[in-house]
Amino acid sequence: MNTKIHPALVGSLTSTAPSEGIINFSPGPTSLPKDVEKKIASIFNKGGLTSLALSHRSPEFLKILEHTIAITRKVMEIPDDYEVIFTHGGGHGQFAAVPLNLCHEKSDIATYIVNGTWSARGRDEAMKYCSVKTIDGRDMQTGNYTTFPKLNESDIDPESKYLYLCSNETVNGIELHRLPKLPESRKHVPLVVDASSDFTSKPIDWHGSGVGVLFACASKNIGHPGLTVAIVRRDLLGKDKASPLCPGVFNYTINSEAGNLWNTPATFNIEVVGLLMDWLENKGGVAANECRSIDKANTLYDVIDNSKGFYGTPVNDKGLRSRMNIPFNIKGGDETLTNKFLVESWDLGMVGLRTLTPFGVGDYLRASLYNGVTLEETKKLADFMESFAKKNS
Repeated sequence: MNTKIHPALVGSLTSTAPSEGIINFSPGPTSLPKDVEKKIASIFNKGGLTSLALSHRSPEFLKILEHTIAITRKVMEIPDDYEVIFTHGGGHGQFAAVPLNLCHEKSDIATYIVNGTWSARGRDEAMKYCSVKTIDGRDMQTGNYTTFPKLNESDIDPESKYLYLCSNETVNGIELHRLPKLPESRKHVPLVVDASSDFTSKPIDWHGSGVGVLFACASKNIGHPGLTVAIVRRDLLGKDKASPLCPGVFNYTINSEAGNLWNTPATFNIEVVGLLMDWLENKGGVAANECRSIDKANTLYDVIDNSKGFYGTPVNDKGLRSRMNIPFNIKGGDETLTNKFLVESWDLGMVGLRTLTPFGVGDYLRASLYNGVTLEETKKLADFMESFAKKNS
């Protein structure tokens, strides 16, 4: 008996399709836009030292760093009273960095809105460093995360050092298309946003939503693994603000005062972020990118909603459906059909629809539509889904 498992069923991204036809729907790390990849290749083909080998204090790299910060500010319309800080440690590093920077004492209160896998993980990490209060977004009947909780005044402790949320839950398929406005009596509480998977996909009302800190790991929408951007409101900086336990590498104030050079930053990764932001500006900025994100997401959700139940998705509220990560199952999770779908789509070059995660493979497949995925590539998946449903209904 042949017991060999097909590569598609264990998350392989190496399809037998021609390399130029491979579409990476992985939830991250994922692919960059083709134009950005070509720009990177041209830099390396020029010869001479690249940012992989530049001293972080050399004038050549300082020019790259200055450009990346400036173009990020421009594209994302970041106000002057915010610092742009590049850090190590990914999103998980920020799960610790946020409470260590904003809570001086272990007894300081932080309120966490938990509406999915990643906000729960951020909350659990913060419990080591501060006193956490939770606004629970689970469905009380199913125990699943399929919505976003209402922010009642009474649920937000007025003594909170910050209110934390994840604006796009990649596993659960829930996205806030706009950040919430806090009740008037709680507007003094800074909003902390994990925007790792939806940064650059929509405008941010920095002051209107009271954003205190917004962070995003690079490996989904703006670059490669190994870099995280933290955008911090300056009134939250100060040597007396952070916990005395906060490591220097995660300390916002230390890194801001050092101009992102307190220790060696991820030089190449910073340059790639700058190139991605250049690409976004040339494509019409963040507003135009939101329109592309909406079009891509609707292309798949329309197939799901019109499939007469062949495909399902966990979030019924269309106003909360993620544009970045579209979870879907086949015939309620039919294993045979799901495996057949994965193999056939993989053979056509559509990879990353199932990846191995710390949480297993999950109940749903996921199509992630980050900046590296075009509308035309999304339509290719939609056409395959329609064809597959007709053949297997």
